[in-house]
Amino acid sequence: MSITSILQSFQRFGVHLGLERIKTLLDQLNNPHQTIPMIHVGGTNGKGSVCAYLSSILTEAGYKVGRYTSPHLIDWTERICINNQPIPASALETILIEIKNSINFNQDIPTQFEVITAAAWVYFYQEKVDIAIIEVGLGGRLDATNVCDSPLATVITSISREHWQHLGPTLKDIAKEKAGIFKSKCPVIMGQVPDEVKPVFESRIKALNCPNIWVEPASYIDNNLAIYQNIKYSLPLLGKMQLNNSALAIEAIKILQKQGQNITNDHIKQGIKNTQWLGRVQWIKWREHSILIDGAHNPAAAKMLRHYVDTLKQPIIWIMGMLSTKEHDKVFQELLRENDSLYLVPVPEHSTANPDNLAALAQKICPKLRQIKTKETVLSALKEATQYKQPDQRIVIAGSLYLIGHFLGHLQSDTSKD
Repeated sequence: MSITSILQSFQRFGVHLGLERIKTLLDQLNNPHQTIPMIHVGGTNGKGSVCAYLSSILTEAGYKVGRYTSPHLIDWTERICINNQPIPASALETILIEIKNSINFNQDIPTQFEVITAAAWVYFYQEKVDIAIIEVGLGGRLDATNVCDSPLATVITSISREHWQHLGPTLKDIAKEKAGIFKSKCPVIMGQVPDEVKPVFESRIKALNCPNIWVEPASYIDNNLAIYQNIKYSLPLLGKMQLNNSALAIEAIKILQKQGQNITNDHIKQGIKNTQWLGRVQWIKWREHSILIDGAHNPAAAKMLRHYVDTLKQPIIWIMGMLSTKEHDKVFQELLRENDSLYLVPVPEHSTANPDNLAALAQKICPKLRQIKTKETVLSALKEATQYKQPDQRIVIAGSLYLIGHFLGHLQSDTSKD
């Protein structure tokens, strides 16, 4: 059986938050998570970048570092890495077969996310990692990653209105779910959150007696050079949000230093410099054209992307696809400006928003766009956009990480044929 076929057999169970199934599953697998020190990273945007920074810094310091993130862009193996290297496909397939054989199908059957989460813990246990960096999948309190009683540190990157269908309609509801990953007396590192939800986090921190720090973003010194508390470092990931994300990672490392881990400021600087994270404000080459890609899929991420493209001081040709569950109007309000152009495409193999409906909405929100078109695929949109692009325009693909992953998969396939 292939990795995809095994995992697809659990896809029909959808999003089903709760901890009983994952705890039962991990218990059947001899609880591999209980022996691995971990840092838990939650929030709305920025989780993956923080995990990437932490993994890279700790790798630089000589640790064997597991990293579990989601979603993947091209391949399932991306989600489970050791020292930034994805799990071999053969190893993941073997572990998934073991997990499937351990499941009692007469009981409440685990979801796809619970199965791949269990696979990460099994792999990290087998490979004897020193530390695991674990990204929350959805929410926090009832997320399948929330199974460790005493993480080395817990990070909240940001809060905005995302996945409200599962987490609750208000920011306070969402914040309460995110704060569910805090554990008694375990350090909490807080990023930039709206004032209205600060009391939610403060209350939870106080109730659990958690040491905590509220992090101010780093500052730019020049271009991609940043400074945070006298540590100067080169930022390879683009966009203003990385000032917040890198500062959060540094504060988490400082907690490890206080706990006796051998990590120097040079490890921090070099680790951040070496960090790679696909599909987030990233320039790539496509047929000699420079294309910006970013998975901005909610209003907060869209606002950050717009802030970056404004520094380019050029009209944008947007190529966008979005899932049906997203707040399309608010994303458009953040991204679209007069003289921009817009191509709308479906997101393959996912619950996609209808491009024609998105086109009508975009026309209403930003009537002074140069043009709005719908295309059947991201590649057909890209071919037309590059053909008719004016010298003053830039092309940006955005709106869904799944769309970015689909595009990168084609890019990888084309490269392998060359």
